[in-house]
Amino acid sequence: MSCRVVIQPVPIGTAERDSANRTRRQLDRAIILGRAVYLCVPRRRRPLLRYDPRMPELSSSENVTGSTTPSLEKILTPAALAFVADLHRTFNPTRQALLARRETRQAELDQGAVPDFLPDTAEIRTGDWQVASTPVDLQKRWVEITGPVTRKMMINAFNCGANLFMADFEDALSPTWENVIEGQQNLIEAVRRTLSLDTGAKQYQLNDEIATLMVRPRGWHLVEKNVLVDGLPISGSLFDFGLFVFHNSEETLARNSAPYFYLPKLESHLEARLWNDVFNHAQDALGIPRGTIRATVLIETIMAAFEMEEILYELRDHSAGLNAGRWDYIFSLIKKFRTRKDLVLPDRIQISMSVPFMRAYTNLLVQTCHRRGAHAIGGMAAFIPSRRDAEVNKVALAKVTEDKERESQDGFDGSWIAHPDLVPVAKPVFEVALGGRDHQKHKIPSVTVDGRELIELRVPGGEITEGGIRNNISVALQYLSAWLSGNGAVAINNLMEDAATAEISRSQLWQWNHNSATTADGRTVDLSLYETIRDEEIAKLGGRANGRLGDAIDLLDKLVSSSTLDAFLTLGAYERLD
Repeated sequence: MSCRVVIQPVPIGTAERDSANRTRRQLDRAIILGRAVYLCVPRRRRPLLRYDPRMPELSSSENVTGSTTPSLEKILTPAALAFVADLHRTFNPTRQALLARRETRQAELDQGAVPDFLPDTAEIRTGDWQVASTPVDLQKRWVEITGPVTRKMMINAFNCGANLFMADFEDALSPTWENVIEGQQNLIEAVRRTLSLDTGAKQYQLNDEIATLMVRPRGWHLVEKNVLVDGLPISGSLFDFGLFVFHNSEETLARNSAPYFYLPKLESHLEARLWNDVFNHAQDALGIPRGTIRATVLIETIMAAFEMEEILYELRDHSAGLNAGRWDYIFSLIKKFRTRKDLVLPDRIQISMSVPFMRAYTNLLVQTCHRRGAHAIGGMAAFIPSRRDAEVNKVALAKVTEDKERESQDGFDGSWIAHPDLVPVAKPVFEVALGGRDHQKHKIPSVTVDGRELIELRVPGGEITEGGIRNNISVALQYLSAWLSGNGAVAINNLMEDAATAEISRSQLWQWNHNSATTADGRTVDLSLYETIRDEEIAKLGGRANGRLGDAIDLLDKLVSSSTLDAFLTLGAYERLD
């Protein structure tokens, strides 16, 4: 018997609406001034969900416009759609207000403002508090592998020997409708240990012992265009999160685990607070205890780096730690200081984790986490081992080992890798450094990081080279072409490139062009130089007709020549995604 889900919002009186508007204006002004606020914003009670078997179709206020996929009816059941629509209606106004405040803060930075630790939250930074105790299956996180929610890559990641697998709906996934929906189905099967794949030539299935699952939904800035709520696209964050918890909360708990998440692209503790509100709302709606959901926040924006303590505090009942998202962090530095000629960065390859501002960032992250009883997880090793070139492997694996040794010695409790073959490289490093312990949260670095250290963007010996320009153009074009073709994790030059690394490539091209940067051989980086090198790289890639390269060229040209640096390349690219 089919049923229709009818969502009946509880009316808001005039007085309630006026009060909410006044509070929102206070919130807007507080964020504009860079102040922390702790306001009780009047919010609608949750919509009433009523299942009426006499109504065979869904309410017209929730429309699924995406085409049919093999698992669509299993994933977007009437109840599941009602659940995510409820999340969207409840929290989307706050999401939009916080995104607007990002633009306000960017405008202030463009005018020369300098970020710093928030004066109004000093009591949080100096207070005596801890995050909730860590669940058993999140205690040991020496090696975490990441990858998209595609069936074969998920099985390989679960089986590779890593402690944790982050299944990604964000930077490593091209969010085609089929990828998103089938990704949710893959997660349902993974949680129930039934995920498998038969290619005809080979069969894949999960081992008896697999990595602990965490899921990364899309960031607050992204939408899912194939589901409309009240005529507008639903939040991608709430869609991805909501479907996973709706379908899998009960099953994860039955298996002595819980719904675990990675939260991307946060720029303030207010955005963390929004996630905390979402968690509580979802847990109440599903009838599971508050604090069941756990989340690790990626500190991958410069603005979040100044609010690490506050982010942990907001999520303290749901926190599983912080992660040093190095690639997006570099992109954030370029984006936030896009008008500062004195803060232009050199070739991407020269921005190592040992440069002073990156050291300050990671030292502060470890200290902050361990003071509060939270895990500190290190950054990505993106190298993909070659099965044909032993010399390339020798050099690259030595660098990976050195990187993981530095992280373990700095106090990190684990780190990220992009390929299963790096598990036997990274895991022994942490096993030795931690002496067999699950973590080293007892190790609190005795460092003092001044706010200026985070934004003093010096790279000793750094320079802009023609090779750096070429690499940025080639990587951006290849990645965009693959992304538009439905692949969000792309192997290029023995590195696993995703949206974060593509963001660095295209934003550096914009930064160098618009700030008239000079190369090591004395040339000014301008559109003429960009176009000359771009045409040479296009020829190497087989010309405009090769796959979606023509669309990628058009997108990159627009991104590089635009008068302002676009916030995210995926926003424009998503409009062209089938």
